[in-house]
Amino acid sequence: MLHAAFTSPWLHWLALLCLCAAYLQGGVDKVRDFGGAVAEVRQLGLAPAAPIAAATIVLQLGASALVLTGWYRWLGALALAGFTVLAGFLADRFWRGPRSQRQHKANAFFEHWGLVGGLLLIAWIDLGGFHGG
Repeated sequence: MLHAAFTSPWLHWLALLCLCAAYLQGGVDKVRDFGGAVAEVRQLGLAPAAPIAAATIVLQLGASALVLTGWYRWLGALALAGFTVLAGFLADRFWRGPRSQRQHKANAFFEHWGLVGGLLLIAWIDLGGFHGG
């Protein structure tokens, strides 16, 4: 019974949704407040800010859609993993911030690596890395 519950298609989809939740929420928030998204990109020192913010929205929502629908799921997962690595090194540089913010930024940085690991597992499985067991 436990095996059936944990191998059910709905639980698989729920797990994928949980991995994509931050990207879906981030993409929707950026659409709703595009000016804020542009300001966030500028704060990271990136330019041109508006096209980068737009590309971020497309990546977050588009790659999440690939993961959730299963159509080129591996590609969506790798895109989100790469985005997360880049975002972590741009936004969560705990080693450079004030001492009072280091613990919070370090936690965020390493939590993002947990997402990267889950996304890499999705790509690995979808590309045939898992053969049962």
